[in-house]
Amino acid sequence: MRHGKYPFIIGFLAAPLILYVVFVISPYLQAFYIAMTDWRGITASPNFTGLDNFARLLEDEVFWAAVRHHIVLLVAMPLLTIAIALFFAYLLNLGGGSRGGRMNGVAGSGFYRVVFFFPQVLAVAIVGVLFQAIYRPDESGVINGVLARFGIEPVGWLTNPDIALWSIIAVMVWQAVGFYVVLFSAGMSAIPKDVFEAAALDGAGRFRMFFSITLPLLWDTLQVGWVYLGIAAFDGFALVQVLSVDRGGPDNATTVLPLEIWRNAFNFSKYGYASAMGVALFFMTITFAVLTLRVTRRERIEY
Repeated sequence: MRHGKYPFIIGFLAAPLILYVVFVISPYLQAFYIAMTDWRGITASPNFTGLDNFARLLEDEVFWAAVRHHIVLLVAMPLLTIAIALFFAYLLNLGGGSRGGRMNGVAGSGFYRVVFFFPQVLAVAIVGVLFQAIYRPDESGVINGVLARFGIEPVGWLTNPDIALWSIIAVMVWQAVGFYVVLFSAGMSAIPKDVFEAAALDGAGRFRMFFSITLPLLWDTLQVGWVYLGIAAFDGFALVQVLSVDRGGPDNATTVLPLEIWRNAFNFSKYGYASAMGVALFFMTITFAVLTLRVTRRERIEY
């Protein structure tokens, strides 16, 4: 049997490895090559231009506007999503206090988990259309209709450049929170309840238990959540495409790199320039993930 072990392993892994190289590695390599050409999607042999497209990126105001928006997303979206998700997860698992000698969540925790997770089952396009109705700039919008009842003038949630990006971030957070409530709930449920019960007997309040017990023991899950949300912050294409005024407006106030890649490739047929943006986005995402894993790395706590 040992004679056939390695051929069996190689044969078993060959098919997925070939598929991965063909459908993942190969497109990346093609994108890197196209980024150094002036290909417009028509000619079979594009002209090689070296780093010209990357030099143009350094002078492109729209590109830098998109990068600034990603920085805002990178800070605001993970912070808000994780903070809200941790709060709800703590309530659902430990917020009900001690009953019968055991720590429990608030009443109806199972129902609330379903409610929080519901946005995850909606397609992004549906979420975008839903919030188009909520954010309408007149009294027919859900929010402005409520404000009108209090005598407040309608707000251009998506037409005001100062708040348009934050309005879209709010939608991203709303859609993402449910998944991380479930993720953090799973992490909290894995922590032995005896730890919390012992802390409660020693007189620790909920605030102290949250910061001294829950967060340290949930650190690995938080790290994973932060990386996922950071990578999501480098996307945002679908919601910006559906919600924003004139796809990234007003005045590029909400544009993001994936949208600019799509615009340059399919609207302007600048496939080489679009690929250069894609390469820049690739390295930004990889750099973020590596730095986050390095900075947040800490000794694992066993329990």
